Amino acid sequence: MKFDVRSTLIPIFALMALLLNHPAHSDGVVVDKIYHPYIEAMEQEIEWRSVWQDQQPGQENNRVLSRLAYGRSFGDRWFGEAYLVFAESTERSLELEGYELEVRHQLTEQGQYWADWGVIMELEKEDGADIWEFSSGLIVEKELGRWSATANALVIQEWGSDIDDELESTLALQTRYRFKPYLEPALEFHSGQDTKAFGPAMQGNLRLGIRRNLHWEMGFLFGLDSESPDTSIRAGLEYEF
Repeated sequence: MKFDVRSTLIPIFALMALLLNHPAHSDGVVVDKIYHPYIEAMEQEIEWRSVWQDQQPGQENNRVLSRLAYGRSFGDRWFGEAYLVFAESTERSLELEGYELEVRHQLTEQGQYWADWGVIMELEKEDGADIWEFSSGLIVEKELGRWSATANALVIQEWGSDIDDELESTLALQTRYRFKPYLEPALEFHSGQDTKAFGPAMQGNLRLGIRRNLHWEMGFLFGLDSESPDTSIRAGLEYEF
């Protein structure tokens, strides 16, 4: 079925307007990886990523949320990934927090329309508790010369006997300059529950051989209001093969 970008614009902008005025993630960690819509056929990856946050009202101090995952593509349009989620802080040692399954789908060919489009779906279960979370949303990327602008807009449903059912959301924006394959500086904005953060980020790719690649990224985000964590640092490594 042909993907019609024009017919999609109105609901997309309506969704983004909703996201800017609606709360987000149950675990309180809004700053995280920004996804891009592209899928590489026959690709596998091992991923580690972590987010550290400090000085947020109502949250544990020096909080760290980490994910370890294995993923692979299914054809040239689908990518699936399974995660173990870990948490630690000054109040508790490292422990398993939950499990997550993630699926991404590339909707359009790169350069086919004025922007490139994808969707993402995630199912998360908290370890040792009847708490579930399902997220779904859009990934949009536009290239302008050596610049790329990316948006991730997600809606999140929480349910279970150990949590109040809630509908939440997040919005993440990134503007990236493709300086070199191994170094792409960027600026990011993240918005969600009790968090509005802005700051610089970097990412890059190091080629290790035929179809072997190490992707790295790091971001330093600063809270924009009194409810946000003062500092959020995110980092990630993906070994792609």
